[in-house]
Amino acid sequence: MPADTTQLGNAQAVDTQTSVSDGSARAASEPSILGKRPHIIVVGGGAGGLELVTKLGRKYGRSKRADVTLIDRSRTHVWKPLLHEIAAGSMDPDRHELDYLAQAHWHGFRYRFGELIGLDRANRKVTIAANYDDEGRPITPERSFTYDLLVIAVGSVSNDFGTPGVKEHAIRLDTAVEAERFNRRLVNACLYAHTQHDPIRPGQLHVTIIGAGATGTELAAELHRTARGVVAYGMDNIDPDKDIKITLVEAAPRILPALPERISNAVLEKLHELKVDVRAGSRVTRVTKDTVEFETGESIPSELVVWAAGVKGPDVLAKLDGLEVSRSNQLVVKPTLETTLDPNIFAMGDCCHLVPEGGDKPIPPRAQAAHQEADHMMAQIARRMKGEELKPFRYHDFGSLISLGHYTTVGNLMGFITGRSFFFEGLFAKLMYRSLYKMHEVALHGYFKVALDTLSRLIVRRTEPVVKLH
Repeated sequence: MPADTTQLGNAQAVDTQTSVSDGSARAASEPSILGKRPHIIVVGGGAGGLELVTKLGRKYGRSKRADVTLIDRSRTHVWKPLLHEIAAGSMDPDRHELDYLAQAHWHGFRYRFGELIGLDRANRKVTIAANYDDEGRPITPERSFTYDLLVIAVGSVSNDFGTPGVKEHAIRLDTAVEAERFNRRLVNACLYAHTQHDPIRPGQLHVTIIGAGATGTELAAELHRTARGVVAYGMDNIDPDKDIKITLVEAAPRILPALPERISNAVLEKLHELKVDVRAGSRVTRVTKDTVEFETGESIPSELVVWAAGVKGPDVLAKLDGLEVSRSNQLVVKPTLETTLDPNIFAMGDCCHLVPEGGDKPIPPRAQAAHQEADHMMAQIARRMKGEELKPFRYHDFGSLISLGHYTTVGNLMGFITGRSFFFEGLFAKLMYRSLYKMHEVALHGYFKVALDTLSRLIVRRTEPVVKLH
């Protein structure tokens, strides 16, 4: 099948076989001199990438001042902080996912379906992989697209640190597909246990979550409620207090090691109330089909294992035409968010590595960081198009929030005047947590549409089960 050769203004999609003469190749070491209608490509439609490309489409795409393209390996967007709710079954992804093609049509940019697999900096081309359906039939061929400015926002993935058995027997929560897979396995395990003739064996309905960061901790609390919710729909042969066990494992001395200790202690107290087995200071050495093994030689039986420990950049980042990457395989960027070796390529979100001036640690992979970087990148692109000097990115930590689902939410807010942080929990913290998602939705849709959509979801929830059962 021939490659896509759709003309995109002055930027053209070209087949990977097409050669570009040395004379027409532009040196990647020099900042691009953008013409009247440059082509801006954003790779990755996560929290920051989709916000950025939506704003670029509204400002430049609709008015034909630039061609704006989003490339993503998925067809729909789901806000990553919601993945633990999808995995637990407390959220239906169909009601919260956003179709990239529709968003592109509404907001003046183009969407191209495919996974980034290559970069040619000299000729300013990105290559995306071919796509096939479940039966192996081709959907789209391998294609290449030229750019004037490239923004890489492909997010991050879990880091298994080479632990044996993780790839074969553990489920990661990096995508909505993986979260839904875990939920199906959980419901299927409950159905099997309910209908089997033999007694439920030890570990048959046990879930082990490895990694007690925000995702792992929130999943543990959410699972406590939803697993019991599944059983409540007629599975009388299962005793949730006796047969269902949730274990949360963390290699660091305490859970939520990246957050203030007061938040960690408050969350730990609530998890103990829920009878979640918390094992801090425990290092996993192997995952098998039905057990998790520890450095001490101890092992625990577990039917389902979730790996939520560690963060790194996707493997492709180390193969992008020599761009500098950190030890965690993230693209190293300057304070302006330009990659260190190419001023025409920017990186933002979880896939970029930036140590703030005067700091000793990189900006953490949080939704608030991606949101701030999207706003900053929008301003940077405007400056580049005007030929103005770029400005450094300043990250503002507004605090942290941890949602324990139906039970409580805890967090802290940073006081920029006093320099102190303020701890809070309960209803106010829960409203603040939900407002983060609403802010993301507003950035994508505007206030009016978000208000109508929120109202419709409240009405629909009255006629649906509290947990996803299929």
